[in-house]
Amino acid sequence: MGGKLKVDILTLFPQFFDSIFNYSILKRACDADILDVNIFDLREYTTDRHHQADDYRFGGGAGMLLKPEPIFRAFKNIIPDVKPKPLIIYPTPQGIPFNQDVADELSKETHLVFLCGHYKGVDQRVIERWVDREYSLGDYVLTGGEIAAAVMVDSAVRMIPGVLGDIDSALDDSFRHNLLDCPHYTRPENLNGLSVPGVLLSGHHRNIALWRKITAQFLTKKRRPELNKK
Repeated sequence: MGGKLKVDILTLFPQFFDSIFNYSILKRACDADILDVNIFDLREYTTDRHHQADDYRFGGGAGMLLKPEPIFRAFKNIIPDVKPKPLIIYPTPQGIPFNQDVADELSKETHLVFLCGHYKGVDQRVIERWVDREYSLGDYVLTGGEIAAAVMVDSAVRMIPGVLGDIDSALDDSFRHNLLDCPHYTRPENLNGLSVPGVLLSGHHRNIALWRKITAQFLTKKRRPELNKK
């Protein structure tokens, strides 16, 4: 059994995460007391009667920005004045690429805090004062940081020992050893004229391992040639 990971998420839309952590692997991790998730509503840290969390940008231009004051108040409330300090992550298109190596690294942390941006993002002073890491899922823009935060949590949590039924399965996933995963098959052996490759039915473990390695290399070269260069 591995350690326990505490995850705090600050968001404008707390209901977004209702289903994320109530099904499948993440729910099992919560039930097993391996994952402790706390969702914080950013609007609860506003002070005006309309609970306004955004404002116009200095310098003009289209798009609103999350105000710094509510986020500062939230972090002062969420983050305990003790060590070790939690790792604060801001998902953003301006961040460095999030990949399997990062997920593995995050799985070894004990306390992660995610700040979910919206609109044009958050006031830069929030990032300078509070944020430790900025990660991007890819070269595209989402409507908010909630989806990205959920992806990052899922990817990290599944690597904590005790979460998956067989951790060895995860160690053979795509991006291990800079390779995509090979094709997989289950029963029936024949389906509408489509058959399972004979080598997988042979019981010859060395040949099966070789087939999986070769097909993984082929797929990687065809679909993600940049991984080969690594």
